[in-house]
Amino acid sequence: MRLEDSKLIVTGAAQGLGKHFAMRLAEAGAQVAAGDVQEEGLAALADASKALKGNIHTRPLDVSDEGQVGAFVDWAYEAMGGLTGLVNNAGILRDGLLVKKDRKTGEIVKLSADQWQAVIDVNLTGATLAVRDTVAKMVDKEQKGVIINMSSLSRHGNRGQSSYTAAKAALAANTVTWAREFARFGIRVGAVAPGMIRTPMTDGMNEKALEALTKRIPAGRIGVPEDIWLAVRFVIECDFFTGRTLDVDGGLTM
Repeated sequence: MRLEDSKLIVTGAAQGLGKHFAMRLAEAGAQVAAGDVQEEGLAALADASKALKGNIHTRPLDVSDEGQVGAFVDWAYEAMGGLTGLVNNAGILRDGLLVKKDRKTGEIVKLSADQWQAVIDVNLTGATLAVRDTVAKMVDKEQKGVIINMSSLSRHGNRGQSSYTAAKAALAANTVTWAREFARFGIRVGAVAPGMIRTPMTDGMNEKALEALTKRIPAGRIGVPEDIWLAVRFVIECDFFTGRTLDVDGGLTM
């Protein structure tokens, strides 16, 4: 599929990777329906894209709200005059060890159910709803296209990220499932799994921890959003790619 022919939903588009994807798509002439819970970020994205070849249409979206997801997909189809896919990017972090022992008091502290559920609601259930409703609309309108799930290097397991790991591993697995289910409709499904990437999410990390992690990356640096965009672009443009996850992690292993 050519970038300039794309009419794609991008979730989590107000900052970080999602914003970068939306801008790159619009630069190539694509139509983008950008959703996020951060309305100020969406307004800034709309302003930044005014001079681009394509168009970015913005609307608030909480992917954990089933009603909002369905309404957003309907709106995106009308706003863009069609729908050829989804960049399934929205996600949050609520890291914490499943069980830990306080070094001073000896108290046993467990990861709260709310902390777990918040990540699952957005990163897994919300992502699944976005795929379901986007594909349903595409099938109803007999439109072919591509779904791109954002997985993560953490899907292999990472200390302190039980919920994030579970969600990202599930998305990678369901990329295979959905590719098989949707092939009959002419819809491909691929995933991209970033490693450590410079985004607002990682900017909050402890600098010493970040430096130590960088030393473990064979490529010798933290990734940047453009690195991930190149993988996303490949999935969009390569009509022979489906049912697989691309690792873009500089060679890092957890």
